[in-house]
Amino acid sequence: MSTSTTASVSTHILDTSIGRPAEGVAVHLAARAGGDADWQALGGSATDADGRCKDLPALPEGTTHVRLDFDTETYFATKQAAAQQDAPALRDSENGRPVFFPEVTITFAVVPGEHYHVPLLLNPFGYSVYRGS
Repeated sequence: MSTSTTASVSTHILDTSIGRPAEGVAVHLAARAGGDADWQALGGSATDADGRCKDLPALPEGTTHVRLDFDTETYFATKQAAAQQDAPALRDSENGRPVFFPEVTITFAVVPGEHYHVPLLLNPFGYSVYRGS
């Protein structure tokens, strides 16, 4: 939860190629205090059956920028193989070519006292993010 001196972050992922939540995607959270500061890894989580990360670490006081890193390669290579047998990304992966987006990194600015919900709409060849509620 955010406080008057910190912001908070949550996320969820919808796999738009199958119209379902993306379960089991590893998500890593990092933060920094200022645009020139070094990133501080805070930890991570994985999406649940509803595609949500409910236990991301709290942001430290003074955080101005947040980075979410999503491990999409493992998700597409392992979790969706059965559901997307004919998907080009998986055929390519089986033939030694990597998934098109092996990872997705989203960086955004935050202010204290605000909550930031950042949904990821994902498919093998594209993605979209937005500030949700």
